[in-house]
Amino acid sequence: MSTIRVRIGALLAAGVLAAGLAGCAASNTAAGRTQSGSSTAAGTGTLTVFAAASLKPTFTKIASEFEAANPGTKVTLNFAGSSDLATQITQGAPADVFASADTRNMAKLSDAKLIDGTASNFATNVLEIAVPPGNPASVSSFADLAKPGVKVVVCAPQVPCGAATETVEQAAGTTLKPVSEESSVTDVLGKVTSGEADAGLVYVTDVKNAGDKVQGIPFSESGKAVNTYPIATAGSSRNKELARAFIATVTGSEGRKVLSEAGFGTP
Repeated sequence: MSTIRVRIGALLAAGVLAAGLAGCAASNTAAGRTQSGSSTAAGTGTLTVFAAASLKPTFTKIASEFEAANPGTKVTLNFAGSSDLATQITQGAPADVFASADTRNMAKLSDAKLIDGTASNFATNVLEIAVPPGNPASVSSFADLAKPGVKVVVCAPQVPCGAATETVEQAAGTTLKPVSEESSVTDVLGKVTSGEADAGLVYVTDVKNAGDKVQGIPFSESGKAVNTYPIATAGSSRNKELARAFIATVTGSEGRKVLSEAGFGTP
């Protein structure tokens, strides 16, 4: 009888060991899926993302896909000019992720120790002239924006698209006299689509997203001011694991696909 009990005990122990190994294998497989950037859940909770206004269409789509891949997660998006967002975070606004339309505003937060880790560059963008359908002011070049009577709207200098405009002005040797300087690129586009301006300097992606509401006029000088977009976890984030997972989605294949389709370039 003792021999039988020993054999039964050995069989039971082997079964427990096999089950344990299977469990570990399953756990490792799940972890591998998570690290490879698939739709494995990264956690739950509310994630607050501060993103440049020019990212609104793409980040809205990426956030929706992220929520679907991570049941129980809610992504709250706050879009505005990058400089405004950086100021909000500096003043204590709760944010988990910050995505800027330039490296300058990201550097401000990094220097102030308000960024966790190192920012990752995930996209590039260039300016394009947006005019109302029919192009009533007959704008065909950057120099045309400086012609008398042409009502042009640009971003304010502290905003990335405004800083890019100043760079292009210097490169082209053309000084603009805008009728308005806006705090975000979407506000500039709004002036054009509403008929309040003959032309506006926005990003290529904004023109593409606007569809037939505007006409886009590329200009060679735009290549002198390529904006690079960085993204990082905010130092004050209460859910850094989820924030890092969202950033991984933006910088990964899924995010790159959405951004590329919208007209963004790669850094």
